[in-house]
Amino acid sequence: MVAAQLHHQPNLVGVLVSAPGFVRTETETKERALALLPFLDLEEYANVQAGSLTHGMQRRLEIARALALEPDTLLLDEPAAGLNPAETAWLLNVIKTIRDRYGLSIILVEHDMGLVMNLCERLIVLNYGKAIASGTRDVVRADQNVIEAYLGHPTTKSRS
Repeated sequence: MVAAQLHHQPNLVGVLVSAPGFVRTETETKERALALLPFLDLEEYANVQAGSLTHGMQRRLEIARALALEPDTLLLDEPAAGLNPAETAWLLNVIKTIRDRYGLSIILVEHDMGLVMNLCERLIVLNYGKAIASGTRDVVRADQNVIEAYLGHPTTKSRS
């Protein structure tokens, strides 16, 4: 709920006396925040402290916090890091749903190539901070700079 509160600037007097406008805004903010929980399968954790959630559940909560800010663009930095394959598959579906339901542009920084290739429409590949390729999945996958940077230079067979 804290993230959603950033959109409201209550005045001190309204807060101190629990003015009707303040109470209404707080109620609406709480309802919007709680509405994100079912979408991210977090309903049963609504009253659990974030620190006691599993790593995967904390990732879901991070996404809920980001959505509560009502962004135009969502930046996800390594959202699949530390997730197991089932959690990563869930994440893929949720990101697609977020894109479609909220109409958001999503910028994804990720090393899980399965997730990237199944999700992204356009890719920009960086190598040591420098863009080395951009385009569709097929274009990037076939780019010689990407192949060399991430698969290595072709080498002769090692002698045994």
